[in-house]
Amino acid sequence: MKKQKYVIVTNNPLVEQKAGEAHSVEFFEGSFRDLLVHVRALVQDGHRLLTHPLSGSVKPNETPYKSVLLSSRCEAPDPDSMALIQRAVEACDKFEDKASKYQKYRPEVLEDFQVIDWRLISSGIESADADQTV
Repeated sequence: MKKQKYVIVTNNPLVEQKAGEAHSVEFFEGSFRDLLVHVRALVQDGHRLLTHPLSGSVKPNETPYKSVLLSSRCEAPDPDSMALIQRAVEACDKFEDKASKYQKYRPEVLEDFQVIDWRLISSGIESADADQTV
């Protein structure tokens, strides 16, 4: 990973492909929920959320892809980030029984979900790049 003021944690291959050369990207092999649990562990280690873990209007049971922007390592865990990621995991759990639904999607629909996630995280990247305090 490249040294930057933030890291993109994603399970979306399109995000890894498009952002990987210019940004620090941690590709995570796992489900939407598994990625949120992984992000929660990173927040506990001292990273701060820079994008909402449930950004966009696509529900966790409707897409397998998620990308989250985190700050570089902080001195101490951020309580606001901890509360937000915990609520996101809990919200995801409400949809858990429907979560395997995406496996029935055609490849072109999965590609559409990748593009949606890419556009959402691109906006976060632009904001983080413009913010000198991140």
